Amino acid sequence: MTLIKTTYNRRSFLKCSVLAGGGMMLGFSWLASCKPTPEQVRSMPKEWFEINGYLKIGDNGRVTIMSPNPEIGQNVKTSMPMIVAEELDTDWNEVIVEQAPLNTAIFKRQLAGGSQSIRQGWEALRMAGATARHMLVMAAAEVWQVPAEEITTEARTLFHKTSDKSMGYGEVASAAAKLPIPEEVKLKDVKDFKIIGTSRKNVDGLKIVTGQPLYGLDIQKEGMLIAMIAHPPAFGLQLKSVDDTEAKKMPGIKDVFTIQTFNEDYKKSAFDNCSFTNLVVVVGNTTWEVMQAKKALKIEWDRSPAIEEQMDIFGRTMDVRFPAGLESSGAHREAMVEKAGIKQNVVRKDGNPEAVFKKAAKVIERSYSCPFLAHNCMEPMNFFADVMEDKAVLNGPVQTPEFMERSVAERLGLPLEKVDIQMTRMGGGFGRRLYGHFLTEAGVISQRMKAPIKLVYTREDDMTTGIYRPAYHAFYRAALDKDNNLIAFHVRAGGIPESPLAANRFPAGGVDNYLAEDWSIDSNITVGAFRAPRSNFIAGAEQSFLDEVAEEAGKDPIEFRLELLKRAQENPVGEYNDYEADRYSGVLELVREKSNWGQEQDGIHRGVSAYFCHNSYVAQVLDMTIENDKPVVQKVTAAIDCGIVVNPDAATNLAEGGAVDGIGHAMYSGLTFKDGVAEQNNFDRYRLIRYSEAPKEIETHFVQSNIDPTGLGEPPFPPIMGALANALYKATGQRHYHQPFITEKAVVG
Repeated sequence: MTLIKTTYNRRSFLKCSVLAGGGMMLGFSWLASCKPTPEQVRSMPKEWFEINGYLKIGDNGRVTIMSPNPEIGQNVKTSMPMIVAEELDTDWNEVIVEQAPLNTAIFKRQLAGGSQSIRQGWEALRMAGATARHMLVMAAAEVWQVPAEEITTEARTLFHKTSDKSMGYGEVASAAAKLPIPEEVKLKDVKDFKIIGTSRKNVDGLKIVTGQPLYGLDIQKEGMLIAMIAHPPAFGLQLKSVDDTEAKKMPGIKDVFTIQTFNEDYKKSAFDNCSFTNLVVVVGNTTWEVMQAKKALKIEWDRSPAIEEQMDIFGRTMDVRFPAGLESSGAHREAMVEKAGIKQNVVRKDGNPEAVFKKAAKVIERSYSCPFLAHNCMEPMNFFADVMEDKAVLNGPVQTPEFMERSVAERLGLPLEKVDIQMTRMGGGFGRRLYGHFLTEAGVISQRMKAPIKLVYTREDDMTTGIYRPAYHAFYRAALDKDNNLIAFHVRAGGIPESPLAANRFPAGGVDNYLAEDWSIDSNITVGAFRAPRSNFIAGAEQSFLDEVAEEAGKDPIEFRLELLKRAQENPVGEYNDYEADRYSGVLELVREKSNWGQEQDGIHRGVSAYFCHNSYVAQVLDMTIENDKPVVQKVTAAIDCGIVVNPDAATNLAEGGAVDGIGHAMYSGLTFKDGVAEQNNFDRYRLIRYSEAPKEIETHFVQSNIDPTGLGEPPFPPIMGALANALYKATGQRHYHQPFITEKAVVG
């Protein structure tokens, strides 16, 4: 066992317990999804006892475990409670899982982003379960008058084998709840896990497939009104005037007015990011009535000036510039190509790459690009708000509740403790719901209307207001000597409005002469995190280029990568490389074995890719055939090193979803602009992958590990784009450099 000091005192546990018992149930009483099933009612305890902020135990031994982080489909609402249950030694089949309230006094990081939920929560969740188990043991020791170290636990039962005594957790839960929090507790050895590492069904699964209310759009409350907003039709425009005469006359309309999302003197945080803050609001009884009134508005727009503002980016003040003008994708492409063609800011330099390139036997140069992308969550942005004179209750889908709580409190002029943000399950996030301006908008509208409202974005609203994945461009050079050894590597990468470059990642550390440069171009188009930020482009570009270099060198693509990683492991170049070469090599070797790499099959064209991001390593082999002159993905084989896998089924789902998502975006998706207007504003114009285009089979293998869990929601997404490009080349003879690949005629001939 591992001995670990607890970090929470009794007061903080009790503070969270009060919220868990009151605020959470209040917040979800609006949603039928949280009503117990008949089976649960029959087995419900007469009384619950709060053991700590993460869990409570009933007098009959039933255990309720709180899931602290927002659920966006990554299945943390199942996996995080599994970690608590493991250390508690309870029976998972008797566990009730509830969404925890927002309370960072206990739950230190209530945020869904960066594939960090399990990684950051691992220790605290284990400690919560172990602390509760310790307190139950101490209570039982007092009842039996025996040494606590003689008591064992299993399946929510306490045992004293010497006296042949046993009793359930419920029998001592009341006494345990009154004990002081121990200063330190023992955690299980990995070899003793019984729940962690086993597959458990999604705790919301039945509700999802039977259509029970779970999501923000499901919220209903007596007296609730519907609100929608009208924003400028183009980036670079702002509101000039509005004629709402006709709209106000329409059936069911309560009011039409303008709002300013943020106060003029407010310093935005990283997650307040949005371009349009002066908005026209329509409020009415029903969604349909509000939509029709919104269409009846007569609005004039004006050119926006250039804006320079300061933002608080995780405690650092940064100057952000938004230029004036109506931007177009054609001009963006020209500007990126120009930037890529000249020397830029040097981020890392090993050896003397300039001199080596001049004397190289062979130099390979290639450029790669990708467009803006929309997140396109299945559930568009929405939020419920009920702002009263002395408090505000908000409920809905947001990835950053702890950050948005501060933004809302300041905008509404309320003390932080008077703002209660509750979390529903989200119908997709992918980074879009990190930016909660829609939550602040809902609060401002409710405060103005003095009534509970639900703000709803249409699909067109969501796709034309941002937030987007930036447009990127990368230029690569590789130098080979006369023996076809890689002797120099150069990457110059940038984008609108940020660079995707991670200068210290592979192949840095494995090449004697290495040069990395980056650049960026300011834009007034709002961008933000998109599943695996920056990696979602640079991985595919890098892995496509490495395949091309391997071919020029006459080497197998996997073996070529392994040679570079061997150098990085045994004799690394440079002072800092942000990956572990042995783990990187491990997934490549595993995918080579599991995919039977090197065993050619007629008609099967294969591409490989591997990448490190969010603390995890993923290698993928993609098998493609050509049918009716079109590429068909038959199979993806993936090897993943993400440390300890908490819930294998959930982990497999993430790996499969990442592969499908990555193939779809690389192959088909793109968002373009003309004079500031997003040219794709719904699914009739924005191409997503279709069911028939998904891989016919995905096979996922996890490296067996005792390392604490690392990220998984994002790491399987970036590398598949490189594997797809490399397979397309093998299938069609055509290299693909610019996403979406479908525009490069990815067909035979």
